[in-house]
Amino acid sequence: MSSVSNIKWTGVRSSPYGIEPFPQPEYWDKAMKTMTGYFSGSTPVAVWGIGEIIFDDTNSGMKMGFPNPAGKYDDDNGKIRFSEEDKYENYFSYFDSQGIQVFLQVESGFADIGLLIDATFQQYGHHPSIIGFGVDVEWYRSKCDGCKNEPVTDELAKVWEEKVKSYNHSYQLFLKHYDKFQLPPTYRGDIIFIDDTQKFSSYEEFLNEMIDFADYFGTNSVMFQIGYKSDKPWWEQLPQPIPQKIGQDLAQKSSNRDVGVIWVDFTLKEIIP
Repeated sequence: MSSVSNIKWTGVRSSPYGIEPFPQPEYWDKAMKTMTGYFSGSTPVAVWGIGEIIFDDTNSGMKMGFPNPAGKYDDDNGKIRFSEEDKYENYFSYFDSQGIQVFLQVESGFADIGLLIDATFQQYGHHPSIIGFGVDVEWYRSKCDGCKNEPVTDELAKVWEEKVKSYNHSYQLFLKHYDKFQLPPTYRGDIIFIDDTQKFSSYEEFLNEMIDFADYFGTNSVMFQIGYKSDKPWWEQLPQPIPQKIGQDLAQKSSNRDVGVIWVDFTLKEIIP
């Protein structure tokens, strides 16, 4: 077990498309606690996608994994599409009893972030496992798969963070992107910044990028979303357990106050069967 002191969170990214069939709550619990077992004092955490983007040019929006709460929330002219059933309630109820923490993530397209925050916390805000909300900025106001997103301004970041904290002052907002210049240039607040860059030619290149990202955001908390298939040629060569090796190296090189190490769901079964 690693004793690197600045690793606060260890866990997984969950998305509707990352693992098929989608695992039961017990597997996610096992995966997160396996990650936590590699780092003394860390907390098991999920970066949990509660839906996915639907592309339709400037009408691109988000399909949510739950019904419209009480049928009263604005669907933003069809850019927010609610489901017939709640896909995640039983997961969060289970996590409540297991000491797991969860950040709820959206892929918004052109859907209004404020409306997404409202609907999300109305549906899931009663769960003690929920500790925040996040935006995968790669898909913020993105017209198609592969189209550019719009960057998050300081003003937007502040408004979103205030909205999240209006539900619970202890909640945190995260903003995720592989390009730090798509994230707010100067506003920092209490935001967690997540780097999900992939397609590196070497482990050294990976470490350099991640630490450059972390340093850019000063003393704010950062998370590193790792384990992509495109990087498997080098990460599969690392000493076992691989997540521990990567996390130790990242944390030791990072000057940030708190660090999170998040293994992406695409390859999760390969490291935690």
